Amino acid sequence: MRVGLFVTCLVDLLRPSIGYAALKLLEDAACDVVVPEMQTCCGQPGWNSGDSESARALAERLVAQFEECRYVVVPSGSCAGMIRKHFAEVFAHSPAMRARAERLAAGTYELTEFLTGVLKRAPVSASFSGAVTYHDSCSGLRELGVKAQPRQLLAKVAGLQLVEMDECEACCGFGGTFSIKYGDISAAVAEKKCAHIRACGARAVVLGDLGCMLNIEGRLRRSGDAKTAVLHVAEVLAGTSGE
Repeated sequence: MRVGLFVTCLVDLLRPSIGYAALKLLEDAACDVVVPEMQTCCGQPGWNSGDSESARALAERLVAQFEECRYVVVPSGSCAGMIRKHFAEVFAHSPAMRARAERLAAGTYELTEFLTGVLKRAPVSASFSGAVTYHDSCSGLRELGVKAQPRQLLAKVAGLQLVEMDECEACCGFGGTFSIKYGDISAAVAEKKCAHIRACGARAVVLGDLGCMLNIEGRLRRSGDAKTAVLHVAEVLAGTSGE
């Protein structure tokens, strides 16, 4: 099965270990994984900010790089959501390009939904000592319906105990450019999220979007919490989190 791994620009620049963990999970599941070397961004920041021209250029580049793959897998609900739910809007005035984008979108999946819904046999041989809580990132949950899938996979990790925090589905305050435009509101929302994380007693918070990870980890550290780990679900499932 030929699978294209879209690493995402945030992962590539800030936490490439997530990309390697996703690659390991797919290869362990016997996928033939393709990782285009020149991949960059899905165009989401520009699209959300009203810069449709740059968004189209990046989206067209992505389509060209991945359209020969049967599936595209993304370790990010927001980027997978951009491809699957918004590329058709990006190319609304270009019928030929829209058709190509829709074909790609039909085979695009967030990592955990691909492992559980398409492969249905994803091996998880990792172990983790202690309790974790899971944050449901907005785009993955609301655009793609990613909720049970990561929990189903985490349940297979030896030694891991999943404890649910209060308001696990509430936003962390990141929201892409929202956190830049409305910094005070974003900080307040993030602080509430971190309070719920601390209250549940988990030694780590696990999630599926690096943007949310950066926001939550930054708020935890600024508030004096140097102990609670912030981990991507791919790192935990692949056993590469170092925890």
